Amino acid sequence: MAEAAMQHPAAEPDMLSLRVLARLLDYPSAELQAAAPEMIELLGAERRWEAALRTRLMDWCQRLLEADLMELQAEYVALFDRGRSTSLLLFEHVHGESRDRGQAMVDLMAEYSAAGFELDARELPDYLPLFLEYLSTRPEADIGRWLGEIRHILALIAARLEERDADHALVPLALLALIGAEGDVDAHRETVKDEAPDDTPEALDEVWEEEAVRFSAASDEDCALQSAEGRRLAERKQAVPSDPVRIMPSSGSTDRAVSDR
Repeated sequence: MAEAAMQHPAAEPDMLSLRVLARLLDYPSAELQAAAPEMIELLGAERRWEAALRTRLMDWCQRLLEADLMELQAEYVALFDRGRSTSLLLFEHVHGESRDRGQAMVDLMAEYSAAGFELDARELPDYLPLFLEYLSTRPEADIGRWLGEIRHILALIAARLEERDADHALVPLALLALIGAEGDVDAHRETVKDEAPDDTPEALDEVWEEEAVRFSAASDEDCALQSAEGRRLAERKQAVPSDPVRIMPSSGSTDRAVSDR
């Protein structure tokens, strides 16, 4: 599980729902099934989501608890380990498996280090469950800023997972709902229907034939690498903050925050 792969400060008690979402994207295990009742309790207490979404998430946890573990694992492998369209590596949806991911990775690692969030495993920094672990340690302003930065990626992943009738689509949907951006998925639903499948034997063979990707700066050229994503993240650190994207308040609040983007 991603949670065991890092060291981080304690999360704010009311942001533990982000860790639940991270766990729901983990490879299914007996430990995950055993944790389902606790996850259901935490999801039910998250009042930033509408009741219908909370119910869908809790029902998913109940299905995880009751399902055959080997079937869950086989479904997970088919969904996430074959092809790239549903990858849980965020920058892969921006850059693919290209060297342009390098600077974006470096900048994200710098964000983690600056916040005292130190990795002690080999998980890539843009792995979504790991990223959610990081967000769970941050104040709401940072969470809203980051979700606003990746909302286009979350919407695309949600649409692709929906197309496969996967419960996992609820995670990016829930993240978008935290900033009032669920409607972003609409722009992708028709497009993904026309995408060529990338989990066929032929498509997988093409992936194996591609050149291996390096993310380390092994040369001066690599050190000078500046992807569009990396430049954007670097510039954001030094520029005046953009319009904030705020987390939706708990239900019942009269101050309904919405995305300013």
